[in-house]
Amino acid sequence: MRAELLPPDRQPVIIAARRTPVCRVNGALRALRAHQLLAPVLRALLTESNVEPADVTDVVVGNAVGAGGNVARLALLEAGLPVSVPGITVDRQCGSGLDAIALASQLVAAGGSPLYLAGGVESTSTAPLRAHRTDDGGADFYARAQFVPERFGDPDMGAAAETVARRFGISRLRQDEFALGSHRKALAAAAAGRFAAETVPLSVPGGTVTADDGPRRGLSAPVMRRFPAAFAAGGTVTAGNSCFDADAAAAVVITSLERARDLGAVDALLVLGTRTAGVEPEVLGVGAAEAAQQLLSLQGVAPDSLGLVEFNEAFASQTLACLDALDIDSRRVNADGGALALGHAYGASGAVLAVRLLAQARRAARRGNLALAMISGAGGLGTATLMRYEQLA
Repeated sequence: MRAELLPPDRQPVIIAARRTPVCRVNGALRALRAHQLLAPVLRALLTESNVEPADVTDVVVGNAVGAGGNVARLALLEAGLPVSVPGITVDRQCGSGLDAIALASQLVAAGGSPLYLAGGVESTSTAPLRAHRTDDGGADFYARAQFVPERFGDPDMGAAAETVARRFGISRLRQDEFALGSHRKALAAAAAGRFAAETVPLSVPGGTVTADDGPRRGLSAPVMRRFPAAFAAGGTVTAGNSCFDADAAAAVVITSLERARDLGAVDALLVLGTRTAGVEPEVLGVGAAEAAQQLLSLQGVAPDSLGLVEFNEAFASQTLACLDALDIDSRRVNADGGALALGHAYGASGAVLAVRLLAQARRAARRGNLALAMISGAGGLGTATLMRYEQLA
């Protein structure tokens, strides 16, 4: 994709974006499997964007720890889309949801004015148990998949976050202050009703879930200081400055600028470019910075010209290291809080960033506002997407 806009029948635009509440693992959404989380989001998007189900070209969905079996197809049929719509599921671990949106953008750029529903989903609560088959036919259960060959170290996420903190000089104080700020911003946003329009309520046994359940009112600087190191003796990464696992789904409607206008869309995020990059697996958390640096350089965009920035806060250490590398003030990022407060639903998290950016861009209502979404992932990966808000009518 190029720095300048493509012809209208090939220029990708996001015209609608919705998500479920983001809820703690084994919490309010524990009874819903991945396709049951995603289906209501797909239905809401069709209604909001005035799209007939049969007019959807494909559904592209990111998922990281699900049971396989193409959850995109399962969810779209659950949502009532016709059997003629195929569905494809992609796995780039934490980056899956944003990569699904990037893939759909690239397919739109190929031409023909198609229309996609793209995003991600994760039911961490119902993720299947995994096992390797042993020589005698038994099961050797494991906690997570192998991300890279053993010679690269294949670190767990927490261990990698400690390495990032040490290598890039991110202090415990900075991590705690950033995490506390994330909770405070999320609480303020919820109180102001800023999440309401983007959130699709979900029916569960016993009631309806309408809101995120992660932000904690009782956190303070003294409380943050009491958390012990979680992953290494004498370390700086704690449960307080790390995200928690969550369940959620998020998706967008992405099509060409030409078709968006035909549908009567009044505004959109124009997708200017996407980039995915690899880094040393030992410092997997800085993959987003590498992807964003490459993307901004290709697009000729300076970091200080970005109006909106959403970064998945898996750990405060990696978030701050990436922002330092990009020379982006941490106070400008995640205006309504991030995953440190809201939770990290793996395959859905990258798509949540896009939902948040469209909502924020609409509130600001500033034409030409540049927006950047970025996320790091297991194995030493990072994905970034650059967008621009425009009013179409």
